[in-house]
Amino acid sequence: MADISREAILLAAGGRAILLQIAVPGIGHGVARHSDFDHDPLRRLQGTLTYVYALATGTDSDVAAVRRFVNRAHGPVRSAPGAGPAYSATDPELQLWVAATLYESAIAMYERVYPALSDADADAIYAEYAILGTALQMPAELWPADRSAFRSYWDARVDSLSVDEPVRRVQRELFSPRAVPVWIRALMPLVRFVTVGLLPASVRALYGLHWTPRQDRRFARLLRLTAAIYPRLPRAIRHAPQRHYLRRLRSH
Repeated sequence: MADISREAILLAAGGRAILLQIAVPGIGHGVARHSDFDHDPLRRLQGTLTYVYALATGTDSDVAAVRRFVNRAHGPVRSAPGAGPAYSATDPELQLWVAATLYESAIAMYERVYPALSDADADAIYAEYAILGTALQMPAELWPADRSAFRSYWDARVDSLSVDEPVRRVQRELFSPRAVPVWIRALMPLVRFVTVGLLPASVRALYGLHWTPRQDRRFARLLRLTAAIYPRLPRAIRHAPQRHYLRRLRSH
């Protein structure tokens, strides 16, 4: 987990993970009511990256700091009594799904750029990724026992996803933020293209995201180019976000 989580290319799957997360109503409505993607579209991604980097590669102090930060942020994120759908950011089942999307998206992106992991490495990394949930309230036994069990859980969960108007509004704000620097707005068409390309076809359909065979061919070419160039970049560049977010965590 420490080896692959440092790779900056995994950030390309960040939007994918977010759209998968919020397609569970308990998460989607919590984000819609308690987050502001229109004015701060990167906040959830930045918080998630800090959390992952600290757990995977940080010190014990880093881990303690991000646990305090996340628990404090999650405290008020709960539905009002009687409101639907009911949700709480401390719900272990919802935490399991968030951890699952981060693991599955990371592996999906990594193996599009690097050779497929060996079974032994894949098993070890899978077991380690459970910490993304167990560092919070998720019981360890909730993480599927092995990769085969995870795939069964994943497929069933993806088949049960649903998207309504509040969640579509979050998706639109994620792709079309307004109160952000010009450079972020300039990057959003590429972010949208990569995010939609990485999504399962069934999830694209839930969000009403158009995807043509021509776009699919362009996306395949982009991935081939990335796989040819990215692994040859110096580690200092490939691991720069990990260093940045750990420094940022330690400065607070």
